Amino acid sequence: MISTFAQNELPLLAIEFFRRMLENGVRPDDHIFPSATKSCASLLRCDVGQSIHSLVVQTGFEWDVFVGSSLVDMYAKCGEIEDARKLFEGMPERNVVSWSGMICGYAQLGEGEEALRLFKQALLEDLNVNDFTFSSVIRVCGNSTLLELGKQIHGLCLKTSFDSSSFVGSSLVSLYSKCGLIKGAYRAFDEVLIRNLGMWNAMLIACAQHAHTDKVFDLFKQMESVGMKPNFITFLCMLYACSHAGLVKEGQFYFELMKKYGIEPGAQHYASLVDLLGRAGKLQDAMSIIKGMPIEPTESVWGALLTGCRIHGDTELAAYAADRVFELGPVNPGMHLLLSNAYAAAGRWEEAAKARKMLRDQGLKKETGLSWVEEGNRVHTFASGDWSHPKTTEIYKKLAELCNEMDQAGYVADTSFVLRAVDGEEKNQTIRYHSERIAIAFGLITFPPERPIRVMKNLRVCGDCHNAIKFMSKCTARVIIVRDNNRFHRFEDGKCSCGDYW
Repeated sequence: MISTFAQNELPLLAIEFFRRMLENGVRPDDHIFPSATKSCASLLRCDVGQSIHSLVVQTGFEWDVFVGSSLVDMYAKCGEIEDARKLFEGMPERNVVSWSGMICGYAQLGEGEEALRLFKQALLEDLNVNDFTFSSVIRVCGNSTLLELGKQIHGLCLKTSFDSSSFVGSSLVSLYSKCGLIKGAYRAFDEVLIRNLGMWNAMLIACAQHAHTDKVFDLFKQMESVGMKPNFITFLCMLYACSHAGLVKEGQFYFELMKKYGIEPGAQHYASLVDLLGRAGKLQDAMSIIKGMPIEPTESVWGALLTGCRIHGDTELAAYAADRVFELGPVNPGMHLLLSNAYAAAGRWEEAAKARKMLRDQGLKKETGLSWVEEGNRVHTFASGDWSHPKTTEIYKKLAELCNEMDQAGYVADTSFVLRAVDGEEKNQTIRYHSERIAIAFGLITFPPERPIRVMKNLRVCGDCHNAIKFMSKCTARVIIVRDNNRFHRFEDGKCSCGDYW
């Protein structure tokens, strides 16, 4: 019974039956303990897992490979990576569960280098890794935009026939999408015949981020036709796609459709709906949604409204939203910056300075804007005005040549996106050396003409850079793909895939 509950996603019942078993004096064995620890991992109840661990020691099963591996996996999934590693290192024998648990644990915590190091060590020890192991490592490559390494691991999946696994398939879809290769994501999706919900959701968000909105709607219809029931993540994907395409009616339709599937909208769904309305300039409608929420608005909900206020220059409503956020207690530094940028965009420099001062007073720091490009297995990272790269002279020479060509083609810098109170010439110079432009110049001197230049960025691309990159693609006849913190922009022949709505 305990095993059945654990395997069918009923962890609370599994733990309850485990407790009742102990009360009846039945001694757990190497089959029951793994089911109990798996249930603890599902519930993220490390405290209960620790109690079971104590019982494992008392009953002499501590060094059993199956029980020990399940404990490693439990600690890792609960985020207690040091406890997992200590147990892992002390195991006299390890199996694929213990190795995969550690690799996945490091991947979930964003420690990709250690996850990849362990994966390499597992291969050197001739471990027969499974689809879960491959899935975790491929996700690390996707999150770190390590395309070439991801391709190599994809090759290993092909050799071991794990490419047909829906777990591996969903990771491959995410890998290629996050690295700017949406065609690769489509291929990975099409190659898997039996797809789980995670794979459908991975393809939905990939299409949404690459502005393939019609494909998003088509995929949703396909899901319904094959009897795949959407979950709360599916609807987040749909709302995201509508928001970034300005499709208000469609977004409202999918928000209401959740009720048909018995899904109660959560804070993330409301944040997505507010974001949809805010980006479309329907700020009062967004405010009405917030006031009518059956749950308390979260930081993400108010942040979505702040984004709309910044885009459409409503500083009064932005200030109101910011006040509501600060009432929640300590907030993300991004909130201070959103408010500061909204004031700065309206030329209200004093209020912008106050918002930034609040950031400093709380000991918080603005995230540094970075852009990076992968060359082989090496990642080249650039900051605004960066002079640290070995090819700096060549990069800035190319950038200067490109700026001249752009000026001749009609480009005029929009310095309103420099949100600092400095003179016009300094604004003009500042905006010309944003990190994504330096990264693009590096790509132009590094990659052959037929290869698209793929640039990743940790912050939102500013309006002037977006316009400038359109000119760059026109002047150089190159395809330039830029991923910012929200979506992908594919620039080709002076146009962007987002249709200038992002």
